Amino acid sequence: MEQPRRFVYLIRSVADPTRHYVGLTWDVGSRLHSHNQGQSPHTARYRPWRLVVYLAFASTDSAARFAKHMKSTAGRALAERYFP
Repeated sequence: MEQPRRFVYLIRSVADPTRHYVGLTWDVGSRLHSHNQGQSPHTARYRPWRLVVYLAFASTDSAARFAKHMKSTAGRALAERYFP
């Protein structure tokens, strides 16, 4: 049986394009919808959000490590370079 994939996603604020958010989820579409509904205190202020990129991982551990990296200075630089 195939295990469900875990996704790391990057969203950017439409209202303030200098704002972005990196998250981890099982369902990217529903998570984006919840961000745009204001259900996350970290993103409610800068709605609406648009999806920039998401990556699928076979293991939760590797997804969590990548999400943590994307929230670091080096990860933010990578996002700015490859996902402007």
